Amino acid sequence: MTLHLVRHAPTLPNAQRRYPHPHEDAPLTPAGEALARTLGLPRRALAFTSPLGRARQTARLAGFPGALPHPALAEAEFGVMAGHTWAELDAAHGDAPRTWIEALADPTSPHGPPGGDTGQGFHARVQGWLDTLPAGEVVAFTHAGPLLAALRLTVNLAAVAAPPGTVATLRREAGHWWLTGLRPPA
Repeated sequence: MTLHLVRHAPTLPNAQRRYPHPHEDAPLTPAGEALARTLGLPRRALAFTSPLGRARQTARLAGFPGALPHPALAEAEFGVMAGHTWAELDAAHGDAPRTWIEALADPTSPHGPPGGDTGQGFHARVQGWLDTLPAGEVVAFTHAGPLLAALRLTVNLAAVAAPPGTVATLRREAGHWWLTGLRPPA
């Protein structure tokens, strides 16, 4: 099976580098709309999307208006971090936000941002979805968190730059995952 993980195209909160609220539905920027139209994904693929508007809008503009919403593809819940930039969090909480985000990025951690997802819970949600994928070709429109979690869970990739519009392509053969492409936005 081949899986194309797509981080939704740019929104204003992305440009502000602000952590989103759980059900925030910021629309794509005009540049984001243009980018979504140029993603060049295989149209024959089965398509899934996060239930959130920015991912659904990216899917529609990329040629997948019938993409199936799946809750596992929603962004992580950031708790007290939601609505704030890193600079604001650093000023208010010192080193604590670094500890929170590292815990959220750890599939074995029972911790995360106060009031948000834990690393265990977040990764279990993404793993549960990965475990149900059918054979063939799949496109999934999601967010930075689930995209990075899927890369950690499949190919043990701990850190990668994945700006809005990034497409990561994975292949699963005989129970093993391979990263076959990582395409940043043009």
